[in-house]
Amino acid sequence: MTDRGNLLDPLPPPGGGESFDTLFERAGTRIERIVSHGHASPPGFWYDQDEAEWVVVVQGEAVLAFADGERREMRAGDWATIAPHRRHRVESTGPATVWLAVHVDC
Repeated sequence: MTDRGNLLDPLPPPGGGESFDTLFERAGTRIERIVSHGHASPPGFWYDQDEAEWVVVVQGEAVLAFADGERREMRAGDWATIAPHRRHRVESTGPATVWLAVHVDC
């Protein structure tokens, strides 16, 4: 973890899995950059996190799906708050999609 950087430079190349980089971490709070190149959660997989999460699509596009049937199509600038234990998954992402995720303990 460094004390400065750029969310868009450098981006990891396509191929392999999603890239998760922790940008900031202190007691109860973690901020990470996620880079997705056409990735999606595996079939049947749901995130079920203990902490609240706030996410914004910085670049690209994505679709979040929730276990209750809600779907959110997201483009650059769109953000969402996800309550603890609200089961969700990444249904799809475009190429070079960059997220900023803030995780906060509740």
